Amino acid sequence: MNQTFTVTIDSTFYKILAELSASSGKSIQAILEQAIEQYRRQQFLEAANQAYIALRNDSEAWQEELEERSVWDITLEDGLE
Repeated sequence: MNQTFTVTIDSTFYKILAELSASSGKSIQAILEQAIEQYRRQQFLEAANQAYIALRNDSEAWQEELEERSVWDITLEDGLE
C-alpha cells in the first residue's frame, strides 16, 4: 500500500485543479501525479540539454564524441536488424 501525504497549496491553484478535474473527469490526485511526472521529465530533458551544450562547448570532448559516433556508424552497414 502506498503512503499518502498532505500537501498545502494556494486556494487559487486548488480551484484550478478542481476545474481541471471537473472538465477532464480525472481526479485531482491523477492530475497532480500527471503534472509531477511531466515536470520530472521536463527537468530531465533540460539537464540532458545542458550536458549536451557543455559537451559541444568542450572541443576535445566533442571531437571524441564525433569519433565514437563514426565508429558506431559502421554498425549500421553490418546487415543486422
